Amino acid sequence: MSTLKPDTREKLLGISTATLATCLFKRGLRNQFIQGVQRLSKANKNMVGEAYTLRYIPAREDLNTMEVFKDRSHPQRKGINECPAGAVFVIDSRKDARAASAGGILVGRLMARGVAGVVTDGGFRDSAEIAELGIPAYHQRPSAPTNLTLHHAIDVNVPIACGDAPVFPGDVIVGDADGVIVLPAHLADELAAEAFEMTIFEDFATEEVRGGRSIMGLYPNTDPQTTVDFQAWRKKTGR
Repeated sequence: MSTLKPDTREKLLGISTATLATCLFKRGLRNQFIQGVQRLSKANKNMVGEAYTLRYIPAREDLNTMEVFKDRSHPQRKGINECPAGAVFVIDSRKDARAASAGGILVGRLMARGVAGVVTDGGFRDSAEIAELGIPAYHQRPSAPTNLTLHHAIDVNVPIACGDAPVFPGDVIVGDADGVIVLPAHLADELAAEAFEMTIFEDFATEEVRGGRSIMGLYPNTDPQTTVDFQAWRKKTGR
């Protein structure tokens, strides 16, 4: 059952991964951005949801045959069918895109079940098809070979590494046009609140810079006059 507060989710839908990365950095967390993935799908809002994970290890040929799919408890199949609505399905493919982590049919199944998005540090097959689906999807690059070629699905909903970022089940995953960041579950509410306020200030600073103002003392805010101007702007704009 989801523990992500609706207000926190709503805030995170409009906050950039860059701003969240700065908030995490202030808390000493430097490795929460998933490296090497890009968004396949087009989206106007962020991908936001709690992590549900799948872990692959290197395939062993005598164990990794087509016969494994007769087992309904196979971790990849189990994960696709059990990932909760509103969650983000995060796949640890060891940063290896030589074989696909999943394809269009499996991602389509996730979408039909109401999953908020899917991320792999490997690759998807049917990438053009996935790009046209309505579900946010992130991967390293396209990959045609079946996952069985190189990946052995070993477990679901356990701590994993994805693109060098640690991901624990229930962590809050946020994706935008730049990439995907992982928020520790116990920090999600305060990070969302802080980043929401930072975003308002950044909108003010962007407007000021585009109007010709210098960044000195403005961004970062090191000049008391900037605070005065910002408060006046908030009152004027209702932000």
